[in-house]
Amino acid sequence: MSSAAFIHEPAPEHPGWFTWTLNDDSRFNAVALGPMVIRREGERAARVRLLELERRHSNMHGNVHGGVTLALVDVAMFATMFSVLGAEVAGSVTLDLNNQFIGAGRIGEPLDVSCEIMRETRRLVFLRGTVEQGETLVSSFLGTLRKPSVR
Repeated sequence: MSSAAFIHEPAPEHPGWFTWTLNDDSRFNAVALGPMVIRREGERAARVRLLELERRHSNMHGNVHGGVTLALVDVAMFATMFSVLGAEVAGSVTLDLNNQFIGAGRIGEPLDVSCEIMRETRRLVFLRGTVEQGETLVSSFLGTLRKPSVR
């Protein structure tokens, strides 16, 4: 599955995973977050992994900054929707994102978002999930995305 805006193909260095990269590496995903991969998990779910957490992703305590976690969740909700529902959802927008921080993410280790589509209507997609790093639960979230208008 592909879209003109995304590179979504098998990731040779990560067997079983696919790349999740924008064609334009000057946009937010590449600049603020970095390399990501995705894999489907069941009929309505996916796991998105931020591969490289560096000092630039840290807060003053040396942990993953909450803004990085929220940005990753936002990207993962869209990536899950794209992976499960298809490329026609490209151009969707986030209507709401409710996040509860539970633990601290560590720099130097990949950060995973496990995301599931709970319900889909004609215009909306409701999702939920968790952010995990190894055995550590970093956050849980609920979000709603609005599909693009048909033109």
